[in-house]
Order: sequence, then C-alpha cells, then structure tokens
Amino acid sequence: MEHEEVAAVNRAYWDALAAVHGEGRDAYYDLEALVAGRDSLSDAEDAAVGDVAGLDVLHVQCHIGFDSVSLTRRGARVTGVDFSPASLAKARAVAERSGVSVDFVQADAVALPDTLSARFDVAYATIGVICWIDDLRAWMRSVAGTLRPGGRLVLVEIHPLFNMIERLDPLALDFPYGGGEARRFDEDGSYADPDVHLASTEQVSYAHSLGDVAGAALAAGLRIERLEEHMDAAFDPRGLLPGPEEDGRHRLRVDGELLPVLFTLVASRP
Repeated sequence: MEHEEVAAVNRAYWDALAAVHGEGRDAYYDLEALVAGRDSLSDAEDAAVGDVAGLDVLHVQCHIGFDSVSLTRRGARVTGVDFSPASLAKARAVAERSGVSVDFVQADAVALPDTLSARFDVAYATIGVICWIDDLRAWMRSVAGTLRPGGRLVLVEIHPLFNMIERLDPLALDFPYGGGEARRFDEDGSYADPDVHLASTEQVSYAHSLGDVAGAALAAGLRIERLEEHMDAAFDPRGLLPGPEEDGRHRLRVDGELLPVLFTLVASRP
C-alpha cells in the first residue's frame, strides 16, 4: 500500500478511537481526573522527559492531548501535532476543559510542516506511536528537524518483543520483531476499552526493532544519549498482561522468564 492509502486507513481508525476515548467509559482516558489536576504521564515518561518548565515542547502524535495538557501544567509551551482531525478536535476540547492553552496542528508526522522547523527544545512521543509509521527514517528526520540545536527527542515506546504477542495463554505471536514489515488488521475495540465498538476497525501497523529505532535516530543526525529497556511498567499498555504483581507493577513473563515491556530512547540534535 502507498503511504497516502495507509494514512487514510489509519486516520479513519484514529478518528474512530477519538470518538470513544475520554467519554467516561474507560480508566485509561479519565477526563474528569485530568480536569481535576491529575498528571497523565507514567513514571517512565516522567523520568525520560525531565523538567520541561520554560521549554518549547512538541507532542508528536498527541491523539486527544492528555499528555499535552500535563506537559503544559508542568510549565512547558506545548504544541501538539496529529494527523487525525477528530483527535485534534477532542484535544482542543480537553485542553479548554482543563484550563490550559495548547497549540494543536494537524500534520503527518513523517512530513511535519516547515512552520515547526527548529522551534522546539523537546520532541515528545510516547506509547504506541511508531508502530503506525511506515517509514521510520522519514519520521525520525521529520521529528529531528523540529528540534533546536541541543534539543532532545524523548521516545518512550512499547517494546517490540511485547508488540509481537497476540496472547499469553496459550502463547501466540501475530507480529514480526522488526524490519518495517506491514501488517493489516481488522479488529474492533480499543487498547483503552476492548469492549467498545468502533466506527472504523481497519488498521495497518509496522514492526520496528530496537536496532531499527537506533539506526533511524543516527541516520537523522541525532546523538543517542539513552537507550533503556524496561522490565516492568506502571500500567499495561496493551491490555494483555494478567494484572499488577504484588508491588503494583506490570510485567511480561513467558514460561517464567521476564521480558521487556517498554523502552526509552533519548537522543539530542548536536
């Protein structure tokens, strides 16, 4: 499939997700809690992004803007970008209800507009973003181009090993580890609410390994400062894990062996 064809399929899917997220049917997007002041960043995201007070932050693939709101409350000047008009319409409403000012821009993340070039101290992209990208190197070049010299890309993402798993019991895989291979799915439900019905269920996603990610960052001229694999998480980003363990953390165990759940990449523009 050509890029524009894939983008149209996935845009319709994300428009459908935007219609059901933040509507009070799921705990993942608890709008009332956000409006009341809850910070939406997980501990891994918080540790990666650090202090953003006084910084210009681009929230890449911002969806309905929960983290955009939280970053603004932390003192950043935030621009959220997404290709889904329905997501951005809801993000604007979420920001207004939360009492913060965020600039939202509709754009394809692999070809961000020149108006965003070299404007940001941080480009922030987290949890379930790069699997929608057909050309990871183009995405990395595009995002790197928004950074000022010394600016940082902060990417916190689902680990590619975790992305391979369709179910744990019995174990089944339905996704490759990497190489940018495309897979087409037609599935109802959302990662936030598996039981919700969507207006559009077709989707195309892509497998990117850790090597693919690091290689794309280097090819874009970025300097990798941190690459960390997380063996536990504060939440289950895919809704596949059996539940929190005694310490409240979520872990991926296969035949008793611990596998990574998330990874963090921090890379800077020289």
